[in-house]
Amino acid sequence: MPDAALAHSRWPAPADPGAADRLVERFAAQGPDEAALAATPSGLSLLRAIGGGSPFLSDLAVREHACLLSLGRQGPRAALDAAMRTLAATRPSASRTQVTAAMRQAKRQAALVTAIADIGGLWGLAHVTGAITSLAEATLQLAVDHLLLAAHAAGALSLPHPDHPAQECGLVVLGMGKLGARELNYSSDIDLILLYDPGAHPDPDTLGATFTRIARALVAMMETRDAGGYVFRTDLRLRPDPAATPPAVSLPAAISYYESMGQNWERAAMTKARPVAGDIARGNAFLAAIRPFIWRRRLDFAAIADLHAMKRRIDDHRGFSPGQPAPDLAGQNLKLGPGGIREVEFAVQTLQLVWGGRDPALRDPTTLGALRRLARAGHLSRRAAAELTVAYRALRRVEHRLQMVADRQTHSLPDKPIELARFAVFLGCPGEATFATMLGIHLARVRARYAEVFETVPDPHGPVPALDLAGPDLPESTDERLRAMGFQNIPGMAATLRGWQSGRLRALRSARARELMDTVLPALLASLGAQTDPDAAFARFDAMLSRQPAGVHLLSTFQRNPAVLDRIAAILGAAPSLADHLASVPTALEGLLAPNGVTPMPPARLLALQLQDAATLEDTIAITRSLVRAEEFRLCAAQMQGEIDVDEAGFARSALADAALQALLPVVLAEHARRYGAVRGGDIAVVELGKAGSAEMMAGSDLDLMLLYTYPAQVLESTGGPRSLPSSQWFIRAAHAFVAALTAPGAEGPLYNVDMRLRPSGNKGPVAVPLAGFVRYHDQDAWTWERMALTRARVVAGRPAIRARAERVIATALAPGDPARILANAADMRRRLLKDLPPQSPWDVKMRPGGGMEVEFIAQALQLIHGVQHGGQNTARALRGLAAAGALPEAEAQTLIRADRLWRTVQSMRRITVGRGVHDLPKPAAAALLRAVGALDARNLDLPALNATLEDTARQVRAIFNQRIGAIE
Repeated sequence: MPDAALAHSRWPAPADPGAADRLVERFAAQGPDEAALAATPSGLSLLRAIGGGSPFLSDLAVREHACLLSLGRQGPRAALDAAMRTLAATRPSASRTQVTAAMRQAKRQAALVTAIADIGGLWGLAHVTGAITSLAEATLQLAVDHLLLAAHAAGALSLPHPDHPAQECGLVVLGMGKLGARELNYSSDIDLILLYDPGAHPDPDTLGATFTRIARALVAMMETRDAGGYVFRTDLRLRPDPAATPPAVSLPAAISYYESMGQNWERAAMTKARPVAGDIARGNAFLAAIRPFIWRRRLDFAAIADLHAMKRRIDDHRGFSPGQPAPDLAGQNLKLGPGGIREVEFAVQTLQLVWGGRDPALRDPTTLGALRRLARAGHLSRRAAAELTVAYRALRRVEHRLQMVADRQTHSLPDKPIELARFAVFLGCPGEATFATMLGIHLARVRARYAEVFETVPDPHGPVPALDLAGPDLPESTDERLRAMGFQNIPGMAATLRGWQSGRLRALRSARARELMDTVLPALLASLGAQTDPDAAFARFDAMLSRQPAGVHLLSTFQRNPAVLDRIAAILGAAPSLADHLASVPTALEGLLAPNGVTPMPPARLLALQLQDAATLEDTIAITRSLVRAEEFRLCAAQMQGEIDVDEAGFARSALADAALQALLPVVLAEHARRYGAVRGGDIAVVELGKAGSAEMMAGSDLDLMLLYTYPAQVLESTGGPRSLPSSQWFIRAAHAFVAALTAPGAEGPLYNVDMRLRPSGNKGPVAVPLAGFVRYHDQDAWTWERMALTRARVVAGRPAIRARAERVIATALAPGDPARILANAADMRRRLLKDLPPQSPWDVKMRPGGGMEVEFIAQALQLIHGVQHGGQNTARALRGLAAAGALPEAEAQTLIRADRLWRTVQSMRRITVGRGVHDLPKPAAAALLRAVGALDARNLDLPALNATLEDTARQVRAIFNQRIGAIE
């Protein structure tokens, strides 16, 4: 054997030298080439390693000596490819005997090559498992094609494409578990689900029996042993309700089962499912149909307890202790035992089920790939992911070597000391003690990380003793503890707590919900008691809980994420409008659960990933609305608690709106084209104005939009649809459809409220404006206030060509104008607004004299005069640009920039805490506002000091307005 073919091999010493020598003799006796191979240093080391460690591989090496010679000459990859080519050359129309013989031969050769590549360190884990999985897929495909052709020849089926039997055959073979994930172990079962489409063949009444026969024949072909061995043990028990269903289940029945009766363990199993043989297209369509069952859009922390209970049942059945792995490793089960492979897989799949519905990037069926993605997303620490990765690789390597000894599907170490010592040598360890130390470290680390996911619930408040609420009279100790927390209405609170314990609320009627409430109650009360008005916060929590149809999901979320209780309590204490939203839309809570220290995914990418599940326009709207509402809630909470400031929040909200518009526009237009055809050469762009255009959106901001379109003059109407429309009418209707998608009501309210009054001619004009009409209007008829609004215009959606054209015509419309006219019109407009829309209270900081509107008027009017920084500029950037151009003194620009940020902070915090329609400022809201305003310049303010700051700022702004725009008083 040429040494170069196995240059990087590292052969272990023979565990049984006598057996090693016997294999060398047997192999050399096969012929001169075999004798020459055994005489080389690398060949001798290889044969002694497998001969001294594995009776199974010893027999394979002799039986498949030609394959081993090929491996020595060309390396394992070429030897495996040769075995797979021989299998591929077998025609499905061959006899059953010929087909099964070819499958068994391919299995023997692949088993030999894969084992040698693994033992010699030539292939890593992914390469080894990938090779075994590829063999399983190829043998399944050949067997299925053969059985389909046989049924077709017997008249039981009528295949649409007999030359390609699987194509549109209606039979789906789903690979599950390690087969689906391409992670098969060395002596693995293959888990399959066989499904069939009753509509794929003309006689559905007999179809079930036909495919059941095919299923049983497939199992027989794969696992029946004869002199040639076997292919793969095959298990069909993962199908829906296996005790009551035949081996092949109809697709409609399977979909109905998963939608109505599917369990969490079946969701976990389906995370790895993929079609591996038969009708691949139908298999993918089936998985798409049950995707909402597998990947729930809500964060599902209740699944953690469910899957952990299943793991506990497995442990109890096998008599495993929940403690640390035993130091004596003899007989240890490396798959199902404590710290074993299954615990890595359970932890990974559970975290995927919890978070994967919200973040499709986590839906990696491979264990190691999912670990990387979970760590990247912050759902698992990088250290934990690294430890689990190293341990998983090591445990799978030991598992493979165990199974190579005798081709047994075992996961348990030898229970006799001499056999364990020999196995350690076969694995390449210098001795049993080294092996035990190495393996013990990995098992302990897995056990600890598994406990972090399933068994350990962090408590940010430290241990809090349970409250004693038994009996008609509240114990004095409980009364004292509640008062010490800050609560005052103790009798009313005690009555509410007893009602919770008795299951008075719908959400707490199940024993599981009450058990969870008992777990989270101490930390919950500690968080609520820390608020400015603890009694009001507690009452709002009770109101929120009373509106939930069930409590397990919500309380499981609190149990698994106790730190979120502080954030919820802050919202309940200071922001009644957010509390009401949370009570109505509990999924909004998910926006608060982003892992700490992880940069949020850009909204455009996050939305694109979630929209992979959208099949219709309605799906697109619903998914987009859900994401926007959750993100809006997260931003409000983060802003209220000082985690982000008004500028960061405004930019994030605007990026979210941009993503929503960009995602919806092509889907709406495609649906519109399906109904009315398309306008050849036509296109449409979406322009944001106002706070969206300047990337300063606040909580509850409307979207100020303008839609611009164009089409060739010679194209008079749409073509290619059931109906045609005049071209201009096509775009008008498309615009209406787009606005309807944005404003469609849902359980969480509309996606956005849309304001289109800033378009040419306002409410009197068409919803969508042709580009030429826009140019003409701004050249001849536009008012100064419309051009001022246009300084914030930003083209955010549409194809690149029309977006570029729209940006050019907007820039042309903003060419510098007559200064005297602009200033006079701006001052006159401000006077009229003060008369028609006077401020409702001193907290109405936008409309008050010297307020936010006057800062914006100064910036916009001077931009029109001087032509500085047009299009999509926020107020602060515009003011800096004006100062840099010499159009505004630097000191005045800085005063206005500070005022702009102050006004937006106050306005935004008022919206978050008390909403738009409330003009006073309750104490908790005032406290939140003071924190936000104080953070602007690191000052500690009280309410009188804040009022003085607002008055002083307003006077400065009004003085600059009078000086630069015109006196209005």
